[in-house]
Amino acid sequence: MSEHVLALAERFFAAIESTDIETIREIYHPECVIWHSSDPLEAREKGLGVDQNVQSLATLQDRVIGAKFDVLQREATETGFVQQHILRGTMPNGEPFVMPSCMICVVEDGRITRLDEYFDAAASTRLGEVLAEMA
Repeated sequence: MSEHVLALAERFFAAIESTDIETIREIYHPECVIWHSSDPLEAREKGLGVDQNVQSLATLQDRVIGAKFDVLQREATETGFVQQHILRGTMPNGEPFVMPSCMICVVEDGRITRLDEYFDAAASTRLGEVLAEMA
């Protein structure tokens, strides 16, 4: 199973980098729960839905030009996989974007059913500031 899960992880992150929304939707279970460390802790159980997350991922390359994941570690777990990476790219104002992150994913029947992402809030905040300045 671990080989299949790691192949799914590879496919998932490649789809995010290439803004392949169809593949991202295919990998997510329709009832997938997605939670980010910037979301309220009390919202962890319900999280975000697939549509909200896909909408955000669809604009990633507009917000972080050339967004790529530098994978530091990816391992299969008993329930799915965990990946530690650095999201790198360039913000619209030309500043480099560097955001360390860790994702914990639960996989059932070849689809992600839960994704918890922990990331550097300072990097995310700076990106929000840049986007606001440019609006």
